[in-house]
Amino acid sequence: MATFTPKNILITGAAGFIASHVANRLIRNYPNYKIVVLDKLDYCSNLKNLFPSRSSPNFKFVKGDIASADLVNFLLITESIDTIMHFAAQTHVDNSFGNSFEFTKNNIYGTHVLLEACKVTGQIRRFIHVSTDEVYGETDEDAVVGNHEASQLLPTNPYSATKAGAEMLVMAYGRSYDLPVITTRGNNVYGPNQFPEKLIPKFILLAMRGQPLPIHGDGSNVRSYLYCEDVAEAFEVILHHGEVGHVYNIGTKKERRVIDVAKDVCKLFSLDPDKVIKFVDNRPFNDQRYFLDDQKLKNLGWSERTIWEEGLKKTMEWYTANPDWWGDVSGALLPHPRMLMMPGIGRQFDGSENTQNIVSQITNNFSQLKMVIPTSKNTGGSSPKPSLKFLIYGRTGWIGGLLGKICEKQGIPFEYGKGRLEERSSLILDIQTVKPTHVFNAAGVTGRPNVDWCESHKPETIRTNVVGTLTLADVCREHGLLMMNYATGCIFEYDAVHPEGSGIGFREEDKPNFTGSFYSKTKAMVEELLKEYDNVCTLRVRMPISSDLNNPRNFITKISRYNKVVNIPNSMTVLDELLPISVEMAKRNCRGIWNFTNPGVISHNEILEMYKWYIDPGFKWVNFTLEEQAKVIVAPRSNNEMDASKLKNEFPELLSIKDSLIKYVFEPNRKVPVGVAN
Repeated sequence: MATFTPKNILITGAAGFIASHVANRLIRNYPNYKIVVLDKLDYCSNLKNLFPSRSSPNFKFVKGDIASADLVNFLLITESIDTIMHFAAQTHVDNSFGNSFEFTKNNIYGTHVLLEACKVTGQIRRFIHVSTDEVYGETDEDAVVGNHEASQLLPTNPYSATKAGAEMLVMAYGRSYDLPVITTRGNNVYGPNQFPEKLIPKFILLAMRGQPLPIHGDGSNVRSYLYCEDVAEAFEVILHHGEVGHVYNIGTKKERRVIDVAKDVCKLFSLDPDKVIKFVDNRPFNDQRYFLDDQKLKNLGWSERTIWEEGLKKTMEWYTANPDWWGDVSGALLPHPRMLMMPGIGRQFDGSENTQNIVSQITNNFSQLKMVIPTSKNTGGSSPKPSLKFLIYGRTGWIGGLLGKICEKQGIPFEYGKGRLEERSSLILDIQTVKPTHVFNAAGVTGRPNVDWCESHKPETIRTNVVGTLTLADVCREHGLLMMNYATGCIFEYDAVHPEGSGIGFREEDKPNFTGSFYSKTKAMVEELLKEYDNVCTLRVRMPISSDLNNPRNFITKISRYNKVVNIPNSMTVLDELLPISVEMAKRNCRGIWNFTNPGVISHNEILEMYKWYIDPGFKWVNFTLEEQAKVIVAPRSNNEMDASKLKNEFPELLSIKDSLIKYVFEPNRKVPVGVAN
């Protein structure tokens, strides 16, 4: 049986009933897991449900709505979330008859936001979607075999319909985008902390107050009940051993009629059922029976531990010991409490208590609780800006040094990596120490003074360009981090399909066709292998140019110092324009392969003509052919045009190579006065 080990788990709705038991259990049993709770603190949520975990170092609470795409994306990235357990939902059937649109918003749209964030960030290794047995619809009264996981979904009320709809989205994202999804469908759950709109806590609180126990219809409806700790254990098992793409029923074959539940509660309080039980109008539709086949989950090693009598007694003892846990719940104890839930409003029974008051009271009383409350737009405060921190490899390199300057200019915290790329343990130490949101790999071997060096230093080139890059990508994926990888476009050469001067450039999906240099071979090799890592953004840089004309790596500096140059049009990268774009791509969590050049091509002679026009009117140069060049270099050079339309579509403001050279390189370095003829 395969075992999955998460690192950073986001649990939605964990200030609610079931999820709080799951969160507290995982926080207690797995101190190495980081648990981040996201809950908007709706009427049926309570921060006190998470009190057992309030001082745990591996616990963090964030107040917010799963329908906020910005917040969800922010949390996934900044907390390096690799696992989501999605409990957040509106669940009370009575409310769904009176306010069904809110169920659609929370249960379907909220789930969709989470799924889309998973797709965009590409870092989720498990998405556990919590559904309900009610999606199966009503089970025949005489059925002896319960609904199995492949049974047809036939929801009968607005609540279960929205849960079924959410399931369809989960399934679609699993199939379309290979998201690692697992779905659970559970029977009714009971136990401490449950909001008293549900049957068992409602009966207990009413019995404590000596009030009648209202039963919808004649009380013959049959339900199956599981104790909360048994259910929390079920989720623990599914988290670690559940198979991606599968559905698991969490259930029990021990069924009870609603009227029998009421009688058992009366027995605990020594009340006469005939005097206390009151029959009221039924729901618009009330399923007679839900019956599950739970064998699949049992095959993973889970089984129900708590017998009904024991669980009910524990629940009764908890409510009698905590009668004011939920404050004023008189509205929830009504036979049909549909008016409790209003869009955007927390628990407000008498108008004296709102969500912000609850938060203030709890945070004042429990200062150890690590809690983040994003400022909402309607409070007059500013929206939180994502907290970025970059870890950059390649400190002594040209691009790595420029990245540091860009971060300083933009006010982005960053640190340079101290570990060697090929040493996995040192990379892990860097990440654990720096705690970055993104990793930039600008390290690599290109050779000094040029790529000819790589021809005589092949092991060193492989060690850094292949082994080191793959190791860093793998460590980043393990930690749920996006890696921005500065690669090269010198893996192509003009051919019959992409002839010189045709304007037909190589696209991102084209297969490399240039193997003239060992440097290019290693770069093409590692790019192909990196396709297997969905956490990598590969940027194909070509013949990089910057405004620093004294830098020996600058392509303009190189050719202006050569005795002879070839004259071939090529795609090139103006770093002054494109490196800030790469930072923005990291913020946008761009992934995959990108031709990282300015649109269009420019030849050696055209660049040197610009150099003469703007910098040195007396500059002269001599051309020679590729055949003549081959006699003075060790390895052939790549010449090509790359199609930059993908990058241009993402960043429409991107300048053509000639316009970019003028704006970012030659105008800032102009030595020839404007209007002076050369």
